[in-house]
Amino acid sequence: MFQKIISTSIMTILLSIAFFILTESKAVMEAVLFSFQIWKNNIFPSLFPFFLLSELLIQYGFVEFLGELLKPLMNQVFRISNHAAFIFVMSIISGFPSNAKYTKALLDEHKINEKEATKILTFTHFSNPLFILGTVSVTFLGNKEVGLLILFCHYITNLILGLLFRNYYPSPKTDCRISLKNAINNMTLERKKRELSFPTIFTNALNHTIQTLLFILGVTTTFLIITTLVNQHISLSALHQSILNGFFEMTQGLKYISLLNIPLKMKGVLTVMILSFGGLSVHMQLIGILSKTKIKYFPYLTARVLHATIASILFFFLFEAWMP
Repeated sequence: MFQKIISTSIMTILLSIAFFILTESKAVMEAVLFSFQIWKNNIFPSLFPFFLLSELLIQYGFVEFLGELLKPLMNQVFRISNHAAFIFVMSIISGFPSNAKYTKALLDEHKINEKEATKILTFTHFSNPLFILGTVSVTFLGNKEVGLLILFCHYITNLILGLLFRNYYPSPKTDCRISLKNAINNMTLERKKRELSFPTIFTNALNHTIQTLLFILGVTTTFLIITTLVNQHISLSALHQSILNGFFEMTQGLKYISLLNIPLKMKGVLTVMILSFGGLSVHMQLIGILSKTKIKYFPYLTARVLHATIASILFFFLFEAWMP
């Protein structure tokens, strides 16, 4: 009986959405076009080169090279496998949901296990720095200094989370002496193990990259349609509407927050909160990328709630001292 109720409820929701899409076709089309603009102008340019490059770097031993050099940080500070250093560094550079893609890649290569994969996702939820310093600070908020503070609070909180989760599935301790010679040797051995030619590796990397980016486009579009329908049929204040939109789809929520008639300090608090949570769209992208693994989602969700809370508190108390 319970399963029948669930099936009926799901069907009712889907049919309701279909009805609203037909009756609100203009608004839905605008949402689809807006999602494509986000993907074309922000997501694709920022993620494509890093996704492609990361696939090639993994194949040619950079994971082993970087893992050797960052052993003290990963193993002693965060108590996780040295190989996770690749995910940590590349996620800082490229931004979410790249951490899910890199984690999946290393898991497929058997360089990390599922417990380590679950753990590394808790503190590698970095927004792309160019998105924060460009789109968020300049285009949305019109203030570079507040963008730097948002970046600082968002990034430093990830490090705090790494320390909070250090005893969650701790990896065995290893010798943390750094050796450049060993790093080069490990990288060379990994490269020599590969039997595929460069054209084959490049083609595979390109296919994986495009598939992931198209999936991200689909998820972003879906959640923008949902937020559009919610906005059309639920009457909320501008503040609550902005927060709700950010909860579903991050970029749209950040745009609406920038238009609110509230002090810059409060705009910054809400912005860093939404960035650090990521929105359900980003969460669904991560779940989709990791769908064929046994990686747990709940620790990631818990970390995002903590991330949003700690980062926004840091911003609130640092704002007066930071701003000129």
